[in-house]
Amino acid sequence: MRGLAKVSRTNGAMELVERERPEPGSNEALVEVEYAGLCGSDAGIYEFESAFERMELPTVIGHEYTGRIVETGDDVSAFSVGDRVVERPIRGCGDCYQCSIGEENVCQNAVITGVDHDGAYERFVAVPERALHPVPEGVDPMHAAVAEPTSIGARAVIENSRVSPGDRVLVEGPGPIGLLTAQIARAQGGTVVVSGVDQDGTYRLPLAERLGLETINVQSGAFEERCAELTDRVGFDVVFDTTGHPSGLPSAVDAVRKGGQIVLVGQTGETTMPYSPLVRAEIDLQCSYASMYEDFERAFRLIRSGDVDCETFVDDRFSLLDADDAFEAFVAGETCKPVFDVTQLVQ
Repeated sequence: MRGLAKVSRTNGAMELVERERPEPGSNEALVEVEYAGLCGSDAGIYEFESAFERMELPTVIGHEYTGRIVETGDDVSAFSVGDRVVERPIRGCGDCYQCSIGEENVCQNAVITGVDHDGAYERFVAVPERALHPVPEGVDPMHAAVAEPTSIGARAVIENSRVSPGDRVLVEGPGPIGLLTAQIARAQGGTVVVSGVDQDGTYRLPLAERLGLETINVQSGAFEERCAELTDRVGFDVVFDTTGHPSGLPSAVDAVRKGGQIVLVGQTGETTMPYSPLVRAEIDLQCSYASMYEDFERAFRLIRSGDVDCETFVDDRFSLLDADDAFEAFVAGETCKPVFDVTQLVQ
């Protein structure tokens, strides 16, 4: 079978490679992949950022996907052939302290699908039963492929933020996680604004507006005044930084009200800023990383209810057979959530 793999430690270097169809172990199911999404970490692998130096190449990438089980190991009991599933792609070890207390998203020994072992940009993947999650009836398969990033937004908003009805909320960054977080914060009753930069003006900020969200371009020259107007010059109750850029946290500090909350979702790397203003304003700084079982459950409920508008959000213009087009468009901000039809790999 063919799979799209990262083949060298340089920018780009994505090629279709031949792989053997995996044989599921006793506690695994073999999943025939139908749809798979492109996320920011996949783009990071494409550009080969330092966080991915640990990868052993070539590795088939992709971790946001849905498919049907076509074979099960002898010890699999919770799933059957024909079940549609997604994977919770951060696989905890089950033995460390974090796993023991139910914090497997921050497992000390976690491995990540599409990074530490072959992922979903191929027709078949063997997955441990404990990492599988059932797709509810009535969820479109293409929409199910975005359950994993939706679960990240669900965790950030529902589990780790204090967004309440009537709160004024700013989401920094109109990327995939940002626009999912914004929709979920709105579903929680927040009045939500999404901010972006000039590069986002072609596709991502207009997409936010099609999703019914108010937007601001921080490079327009009127950002501070617009924020003041939207918050009666008080500041936002909650700010989500989903930018993954060093400017995200300092700008969040400027935008949040005294006594408000900043939730860090994007992985910024290094940033330099004075921290005394956070202390003197008693700003709550909360991190949110990945997701767990209940976050996936919430994600599917949000998708089924329409609170997360997958029909508008998903971009199906791209193919794994010409994947560079999707990656280059993503990096340039000319798409937000490409979802690939993986069945094309058999043609």
